[in-house]
Amino acid sequence: MRLTSFFVAICMALIATSLGAALYFVAGFSGAESMMVAMVALTGLGLYNTMSARVRDRTDIAAQIADLSRGTADMGRQMAELGRRLAAAEVKVGTAVDMAVAAAKPVAAEIEELGALIKQLAETVALHDIALGSSPLAPTSPGTSDEAANPPGKSGSRLASKTGSNPGPDSTAKSTSASTSLSKSASKSTSGSTWASAARAAGTAAPDSARHRMNFAELEPEPEPAYTKLESGPFKGMERDDVSAMLLSAIEANRLDLYLQPMVTLPQRKVRFYEALTRLRTGEGAILTPTDFLPYAEEAGLMPRIDNLMLFRCVQVMRRLQAKNREIGMFCNVSASTLIDPEFFPQFSEFMDANRALAPSLVLEFTQAAYRSFGPMENESLAALAGRGFRFSMDNVTDLRLEPRDLGDRGFRFLKVPASLLLDRTGATVSDIHPADLSGLLLRFGVELVGEKIESEGVVVDLLDYDVKYGQGFLFSPPRPVRAEIMQAIPDRSEAASRALEPPKSEPAKPTPPETAPVLSPVAADARPPAAARAAGLGQLARSAPARS
Repeated sequence: MRLTSFFVAICMALIATSLGAALYFVAGFSGAESMMVAMVALTGLGLYNTMSARVRDRTDIAAQIADLSRGTADMGRQMAELGRRLAAAEVKVGTAVDMAVAAAKPVAAEIEELGALIKQLAETVALHDIALGSSPLAPTSPGTSDEAANPPGKSGSRLASKTGSNPGPDSTAKSTSASTSLSKSASKSTSGSTWASAARAAGTAAPDSARHRMNFAELEPEPEPAYTKLESGPFKGMERDDVSAMLLSAIEANRLDLYLQPMVTLPQRKVRFYEALTRLRTGEGAILTPTDFLPYAEEAGLMPRIDNLMLFRCVQVMRRLQAKNREIGMFCNVSASTLIDPEFFPQFSEFMDANRALAPSLVLEFTQAAYRSFGPMENESLAALAGRGFRFSMDNVTDLRLEPRDLGDRGFRFLKVPASLLLDRTGATVSDIHPADLSGLLLRFGVELVGEKIESEGVVVDLLDYDVKYGQGFLFSPPRPVRAEIMQAIPDRSEAASRALEPPKSEPAKPTPPETAPVLSPVAADARPPAAARAAGLGQLARSAPARS
């Protein structure tokens, strides 16, 4: 820069000098006039150079400021992306920790139960060791009988003589104390030498009873009763087998009722969906909610049969609703055990394939606990249903540790959260995101947020601030049974299936042995036919359902 400035100054001086010389020698100006003109020209050139340099400097500074602004903006975007990735990593880590803790709980329970079984096994082995290793302390003469050597008053209650003598009270106390000391020593020991020392200690504690043969049946602990009666709930005083038998009889007698509860848009309160709920009527006429009988139905393996019946009714009711208003949809609850049932799920899949036209309006609902317990088989079944266009919903949400991207990828389009959990007025909600931001986060992945269990107007106002689009609860309407005339128009599934597979009149039906007679509906009887016959029967039933409706 300095060399350039010197060169420019020399050039300006030469130009001014040349101009003055030209005026002096050519134009005939005087020396003073020529020098003055040369000075004016030199001053003008210096001013021009100075002004142009300032303009150039300003342009360069503006360009530098623009470059700096662009660099700052890029850095801000990179920091935002880094924060988003960090938040996603924290969510995944939290989910992995929860899954690990949930997977470790049953393992810990099994280890604890295994420890108790090992302790019982150790006690039993010690008792058997005593029985096999004990020998008479004093030999008896050949002519002396066992009864003479061991009178009835000296024999133990748990040790029986070869002649069948009756035990006395003194030896009973000694034998009991020996068994007690044996149990204590056996529970504290972990090696073979300790078992032997415990056996010797027990043998010396009961010298009178060691001469007799052990009765293993008397040494073994008394078995605990296999079934206990329930102490609370609607089945109080009943055994679990009796509850399972009662539920099975209710299913066979068609005492499962379909109830509908509306789901409305907020704030318009226009009915957009119905949720299908199950109610069970006992033989005495009492109405049981799903929370009363579903745990016992899951334990007895009856959920596929219940889902079979309720899904058939939901499809038929959905067809009647679609005939009046095609914007109405329905949520139908499905158990996780149904997805892996080897006999029912192929029929379930074929039935849903035949009713693929209802896919935009029929939503299959699963609980949060079932979703978290899904394995490879359940995920494959979900993918098969999602491939047919059906959507899913999650309810019974207990915490907001969720992964919206995973929900959207698996086909879940609705998330039903209790209003109390969403509003978090007690501050006890477990979540990785503030509940007010949950709706926007879910919408990015195509999942709608539904507030359920709404019972007051104040809750509705608060949910509107959280951008909740749908609401459900007793404030809008309690669950109501489907009208009798509608249910009468729906044929029983077993009867419809039987009509669907009824042989043509021109070809007489071949007799079938009783043990292989096809029973199409699991609601109709306990016996189950081969899977191929069941699948074919329900396929014909599904294809004939639109014509009947």
